[in-house]
Amino acid sequence: MHHDLLQIIADPLDVASIVAFVTDPAAGGIDVFIGTTRAETRADGVELLALDYEAYDEMALKQMSDLSQKARKRWPIVKLAIVHRRGRVGLGEASVIIAVASPHRAESFDTCRFLIDQLKADVPIWKKEVWADESTSWVDPRR
Repeated sequence: MHHDLLQIIADPLDVASIVAFVTDPAAGGIDVFIGTTRAETRADGVELLALDYEAYDEMALKQMSDLSQKARKRWPIVKLAIVHRRGRVGLGEASVIIAVASPHRAESFDTCRFLIDQLKADVPIWKKEVWADESTSWVDPRR
């Protein structure tokens, strides 16, 4: 059984510690995806302040584990990490970090893209936009 770093946490994400976790002499390539809160303005001119993330932790972590196992069946992964924030994530802050170490760079890139695409499609983590006018709106995960 592989030891992957799979977490949903309330604290700000630490890229350096996640990269350190996946670093290994057997890996020739490490790919890191960092999803951040992007500044946006609604059609009516109101600016986004932050995103609020909620998760069904038990199910989300199980599905993150399933994703890591699917990825390991497709690519020769040395180590991987999927770490997602819970709670309020301000503009420019990281909401998710995926790091993959593999023998060659192409495998790391392919695995990282697979993991973020599947995470957004399948894992029960929801985001709500928080606007400057104090309104909120849930985001469709397929968007």
